[in-house]
Amino acid sequence: MSDNGLFGPDSVTWRVHADPILWVAGLRALLLQAVHPAAMAGVLQHSDFRADPWGRLRRTADYVGVVTFGTTAEVERMGARVRGIHAKVRGTDEATGVSYRADDPELLRWVHCCEVESFLSTYQRATGGLTPDEVDGYYAEQTRAAAVVGLDPLQVPASAEAMRSYFREMRGQTAVDRRARRVASYVLLPPMPRWATWSPARPAWAGVAGLAAALLPPWTRRLYGLPTPPGSTAAATAAVRALNAAMRAAPDRYREGPHLRAARERLAVSPAG
Repeated sequence: MSDNGLFGPDSVTWRVHADPILWVAGLRALLLQAVHPAAMAGVLQHSDFRADPWGRLRRTADYVGVVTFGTTAEVERMGARVRGIHAKVRGTDEATGVSYRADDPELLRWVHCCEVESFLSTYQRATGGLTPDEVDGYYAEQTRAAAVVGLDPLQVPASAEAMRSYFREMRGQTAVDRRARRVASYVLLPPMPRWATWSPARPAWAGVAGLAAALLPPWTRRLYGLPTPPGSTAAATAAVRALNAAMRAAPDRYREGPHLRAARERLAVSPAG
């Protein structure tokens, strides 16, 4: 019997997460997560993000790939590993003196919502491909992913309106301080390998990361002090659509991750046209 894992090829999640534009969405999610002070305290005190930003990005992509496309056993192993790591991460926010722990449901909910809202909104702006019912279906499916990290699926937004309400409620707890700016700088201008110093890699990354910042909600851009002139929202949408079209034109081996390819082989599913 085929093992679809958490979702399966007929899910909205597969449709969204198989799109190559998710790389841009992931960077947007990191920039959005950074405006929560407690979340940033944990990242900076317990993560190797500054020392190895590329490794951190690869591990995050691996996590999303396994949860989306992996077998039931693979998802369970990944969830157990992540929950075990979170159980050990706790400390005190040096800026506020407030204690935190990584398995705090409030922090887990923030990270989850920043991630899935970024994935969905970036995909929509790049393709415009989902109906309102499919958007709600995506958020409902993602409550299963929330359970992987230990959240109660009933306590995370399961529709577009619930997600909008969540962010409206959370805006009073957000701020951009030097820590958020430090993380943002590593997203926008990470240390490059020596071979990339004089190659197109640096300007290409800066362009993609800048696009991720342009796709942030206006209230987040204001926190970062980023300008949002008239027409900038439409310009960012046009840019992400153009980038997505270019990425989709690439051969499958370049635009599909290893977890998606493995799932297609396991389930005998042909690549999308």
